[in-house]
Amino acid sequence: MLRVLFVCLGNICRSPTADGVFRSMVASAGLSDQVEVDSAGTAAWHIGKTPDPRTIKAAAERGYDLSLLRARQALAADFDQFDYVLAMDLENLSNLRALKPAAARTEPQLFLRSFARRFNSDEVPDPYYGGADGFEQVLDLVEDACEGLLADIRQRLNQRVKETP
Repeated sequence: MLRVLFVCLGNICRSPTADGVFRSMVASAGLSDQVEVDSAGTAAWHIGKTPDPRTIKAAAERGYDLSLLRARQALAADFDQFDYVLAMDLENLSNLRALKPAAARTEPQLFLRSFARRFNSDEVPDPYYGGADGFEQVLDLVEDACEGLLADIRQRLNQRVKETP
């Protein structure tokens, strides 16, 4: 089982969007039994809350259901439980690096820098204080990077099969 954690600040806009998009892609690829997806925030403001209503609406218009997601805060233990810890921006990457235990097995990565294919951007901008177009931009960026992440995970899973006697 490969485990993926998406992280933004409050876990109500960007990381739940990535969670829902990637969970859908994993299911469509028939990999739900091999890939687990979650999201978290580096801040504790929204623990237990649903994603922002604008996030839910924009995602639903593209066929992604975020209704069951609830915000949680990133934990030091996540770095040993997840194979990918993916930050939405540089600030949250810095927050994750500060949270990561020295001996943890997983290093946090910047999601877009690591996996985007069509967009040349390092950060998924926070749409919280803007209009509906910001949530659409988040979806565009996240869908692109999720495709790259899925390709990376398929490669890792295929490598595991080759290594199994």
